[in-house]
Amino acid sequence: MRVALFVTCLADTLFPDTARATVALLERLGVAVDFPAAQTCCGQMHVNTGYGHEVLPLVRRFVRSFADAELIAAPSASCVATVREEYPRLAAQAGDAGLEREVRALGPRVLELTELLVDRLGVVDVGAVFPHAVAYHPTCHSLRTLRLDDRPLRLLRAVRGLELCELPRAAECCGFGGTFAVKNADTSLAIGEGKVGAILESGAEYCVAVDSSCLMHIGGILRRRRLGPRPIHLAELLARTGATG
Repeated sequence: MRVALFVTCLADTLFPDTARATVALLERLGVAVDFPAAQTCCGQMHVNTGYGHEVLPLVRRFVRSFADAELIAAPSASCVATVREEYPRLAAQAGDAGLEREVRALGPRVLELTELLVDRLGVVDVGAVFPHAVAYHPTCHSLRTLRLDDRPLRLLRAVRGLELCELPRAAECCGFGGTFAVKNADTSLAIGEGKVGAILESGAEYCVAVDSSCLMHIGGILRRRRLGPRPIHLAELLARTGATG
């Protein structure tokens, strides 16, 4: 199988280890990974802030960049949700029937990492080793838009040495919400404090999720409060094959 990596802005600029881990994990499973260098931002930030009409150049660029890919994988539920759910709507609103056809054809080939692993590769045990107590935070886009259900949990349960801790009030938002965290900082922080409290209550050493943006928000609160639990992206956890971390 050959897959094109949709790296996302956060992985490219702030969390390159997540991108590297995604490639390492897929190659370990026998997947050939391509990286279309022309890719840029998917436009999620613009859409979430109400500037969807300005995203069309990014939509067209995404289509051009990934047009020849058999499958496209990303370590980000929110970015995948933008492409699959928002692109057709944006193209339709712009009255661009050709672009709408292109994004509707491309959308089903764009997969969040756990969808690729569980649904397309048919694997749950990826050979990971992570001897730590872990709580899984289901991010809003993974839970409510992509409906990943128990795919991440099935992958975590198969990790050797991992203790999966139950996260109280797991379905509650972490408070990030993209530019919401900037425009409504106090509210965002208050929601995040609640999520951090749940992580502490779980007894976990690590909080794992499928979106770096949410982990960035949660991790920032943990660091400022000098608390023990650490954030880790699921791709980075699944890429571990020894007693490290």
